[in-house]
Amino acid sequence: MLRPKLSFREVDNNNWCDFERLFAARGGPKSCWCMVWRATAAEAKTTDGNSRKAAIHSRVRNGVPIGLLGYFADEPVAWCSIAPRATYRPLGGPDDFGDAPNAVWSLACFFIRRDLRKQGVGEETLNAAIAHARRKGGKVLEAYPVASDSPSYRFMGFVSLFERAGFKAIARAGTRRHVMRLSLA
Repeated sequence: MLRPKLSFREVDNNNWCDFERLFAARGGPKSCWCMVWRATAAEAKTTDGNSRKAAIHSRVRNGVPIGLLGYFADEPVAWCSIAPRATYRPLGGPDDFGDAPNAVWSLACFFIRRDLRKQGVGEETLNAAIAHARRKGGKVLEAYPVASDSPSYRFMGFVSLFERAGFKAIARAGTRRHVMRLSLA
């Protein structure tokens, strides 16, 4: 089977409709809209899909980076939440770049359309995220994956994927999530 070759675009006002289409499609993450790790205290009080969609859309309209869409034949098929760590709630990494809020970028979530899973799309998406964070001036890319047998947080990716890409484990966040880093210098 040939591995699909994707193109990637940062989510912005111009492709919001593609982001919306991917998330709202059957099997898409329409209940979270990738707001779980971004929600302010006030936003966290409303956990319905419509409120979360409005919150992420507000960020896009205001130019806040939220991530990348992967396209196959001009159809959105993959998502990666990649943005400066300061745009998220605390995810568990060390605060060793306090004076440079955009030095650390966080990769907090993946979504790949079901029919394209287990075809290398996760690896391709991770490579696009690494290149994106580097282009945007990030010094370090931090991720929070789990072991492949984890019953939860699987949307954050698996440790083995990040190890293959050169990430190093530096800490734990809770009982399941590993904090892993890649230097972008």
